Amino acid sequence: MNKIRKTLLVFCCAIMPFVSHAQVYTLTDDDFCFTLSGDSIPLRILESGRVIVDLFGNKKKADIDYLASRIELHGYAQGGYEYNNQEYNSDRGNSFNMKRVLFWSKAKVTDRWSFLFMHDFKSVVQEFYTDYRVSRDNSLSFRLGQFKNSYSMENPMSPAKTELVESYSQGVIYLAGCGSDPLYGIQYGRDLGLMAYGDLFNSHFHYEVALMNGQGININDKNNNKDVILKVEYRPSKDFRVVATGQKGTGHAVKSSVYCPDINVDEDYTRDRISFGAEYNAYSFSMRAEYLAGKDGDTGSRGWYATFCKSLTDKLDVIGSYDYFNYNTTLGYDQTNATLGLQYWVYPKCRFQAQYTRCFVDDAMPATVAIGGGKDFNRVQCQVQVCF
Repeated sequence: MNKIRKTLLVFCCAIMPFVSHAQVYTLTDDDFCFTLSGDSIPLRILESGRVIVDLFGNKKKADIDYLASRIELHGYAQGGYEYNNQEYNSDRGNSFNMKRVLFWSKAKVTDRWSFLFMHDFKSVVQEFYTDYRVSRDNSLSFRLGQFKNSYSMENPMSPAKTELVESYSQGVIYLAGCGSDPLYGIQYGRDLGLMAYGDLFNSHFHYEVALMNGQGININDKNNNKDVILKVEYRPSKDFRVVATGQKGTGHAVKSSVYCPDINVDEDYTRDRISFGAEYNAYSFSMRAEYLAGKDGDTGSRGWYATFCKSLTDKLDVIGSYDYFNYNTTLGYDQTNATLGLQYWVYPKCRFQAQYTRCFVDDAMPATVAIGGGKDFNRVQCQVQVCF
C-alpha cells in the first residue's frame, strides 16, 4: 500500500510541470520537493498516509486519497488481425496488427480547471490541453491546446466506443484529417487551437466554436490563416441528438494527392467542410447516420454513412454499416463499404470484434490508390480491445 501511495504522489509531482510550472526532484526515499516560483517546498510521506504539501505557497495537510481523487488514469489498446484480397494493397493483405495503445491522465487542479495529457505508444503524443469552466453551470468553458476537432459526429468519439474495427467512416477519416487525405497528412483528427463550448437550455443544446491552426498535431501553422470550426447539437431527449458541424479554413499541402491533382506541395488551398447527422442511442439499439461534404481547392467530395448496433444478449451485439464516399465528385472516385459483424463484451470496456466488409470500388478509382485500387475487394477484421 505504501508503494502505491508513493507512486500516486510521484505521478502527481510528475504532471505538475504542466499545471503549475513546478519542477520535481528526489531528495531521499521518503522526501520529495517542488520548486514553485523559486521556492523549494518539501513533501514527506508519513506513516499515517498523509503528506505535508504546499502547491500555492501556503503549507497545509492533504490526504493521499484526496490527491488520488484529483487524478484520473485511463488507457486502452486495440489490436488484431486483418485479411483482404485487395490487389493493390498487398502490404495489408494478411497481417496481425496493433492499431493503437493509448494512455492518458487528467489532473483536476480545481473544480473549474483541469488538464489532460494523452500519448499513443503506437504513434505520437495525441493530446495535451487545459479546460477552464467560466460559468457556474456548464454553459461556458474554454479549452486550449491540442485536441480532437469538432467536425462530424464520429471524429470526437473515441475508437474505444465506435462500432467498426476501422473506427470511423470513410468520409470522417478523409475530411476530419484522420489519415487518408494526403494533402493534410495523418493528424488523427486533431489540431492545435482554442475552443469555447457549453450546454444550454437544460443541456438540450450543445455548442462548440473553435479557432484552430488547421495544420494538425505537434506542428506549428504553415500559413497565416486560422480555421474556424462550429458544432451545434440539439438533444430533445437523452437517447436522441441532431448534429450539424462546419469548418471554414485554409490548408497547406504537405504532399500531393491523387484526389486533388491541381494542388501542389506547399501550396495553400481552400479547405472547407460541412456535416449533418442524427443519432439514436438506447440500451439495446443504437443507430447513427450522417452526411458529409468537403471542398479542397476546386475539388469537391461528399458521402454518407449509416451504422447500427443491436444487442442480442447482455454481452453480444450485431453490427452493421453502409458507408459511401466520393473522394472527387468530378472524376467519380467513389467507394462503398458494406459491413456486418459481431462484438462480444468481456467486461464493460473490453470486447472482441469480428467483421466482414465488402468494398465496392468505382472503376474510375486510380489503381495506385490503396483505399480501392479500381477493383472490388473483401476484408475480414478481428480485434480485441482492452480498456481501463
